[in-house]
Amino acid sequence: MSCPSSYSEPHAAAFILTTLPQIQFPRLSYLALHIHKLHAFFAPSLIFPAIPVTDIWLSYEGVPLKWHYPLGLLYDLYSGAEPYYPPDTSHKPDDEEAAHLPWRLTVHFSAFPVEQLVRLDDADAQMHDLFIQAVKEADYLRTGTGKTVMFLSKEDSTQLWDGVKAHNFALYNPINQKLLNPQGVKLRHLPVRLYLPHAASEDTEPGSLRVVQTLVKAESSARQPQTVGAALNQILPSLFPSRRSPLLAQAVLHGAVLPLGAGVEELVRASAYLDGWLHIAVVMMG
Repeated sequence: MSCPSSYSEPHAAAFILTTLPQIQFPRLSYLALHIHKLHAFFAPSLIFPAIPVTDIWLSYEGVPLKWHYPLGLLYDLYSGAEPYYPPDTSHKPDDEEAAHLPWRLTVHFSAFPVEQLVRLDDADAQMHDLFIQAVKEADYLRTGTGKTVMFLSKEDSTQLWDGVKAHNFALYNPINQKLLNPQGVKLRHLPVRLYLPHAASEDTEPGSLRVVQTLVKAESSARQPQTVGAALNQILPSLFPSRRSPLLAQAVLHGAVLPLGAGVEELVRASAYLDGWLHIAVVMMG
């Protein structure tokens, strides 16, 4: 992201973030946690400075960006940047990443898209609830009960959220490890969501997605660790007909193409987003 000076709507209702110093923001975090700083930055330039922070929303090329999706997922889905490929593949990127950075977003202060976005509140309570709900869903899939989250102390729950808000891994990780490694519990299923952009048409909103989720077991029927290729073949066999080689589509996590032989459980433990989910963008090949 970078920051503003040209207007794109009447009454200075939106700013194109293009000319001022760039904002660096963690891939793992959420745009919602930055809106207070954006509001404070832009308020002196607004014709109506009393516009509340709850009226702010962001878009990219006309697509409203959902608050409860991590920033890294939004970038992988909408920026058009080519993902990073493992060094042992024959793919040679065209070095166009620089053309997509900084990611230029539009900040709006009017015409809130109520049918596409959740309106946030001034105290981050709405974003907190969305995050905790996702954490609970991930925990339920991993353990089959969700009790690990429910039995966290108030102090642990507060520390987890404080770590997310402050981008502080030292606060976040001890609590996250309790969720990933509950005593006496074996992982049953793995929290995986796939995001497939819809082709633009008269019947779909710009940037609309198909979100696919199904039960992904921690082990295959042969009691071997579940692989990315096997999981994708199970969930989307038409796009991933092979468990070993990508033929029609690639799975992208944190801006990188996932090797189909990678273990899903290992990814959940080491590379999940802050809510415990593997949010994977599906990118068509060719």
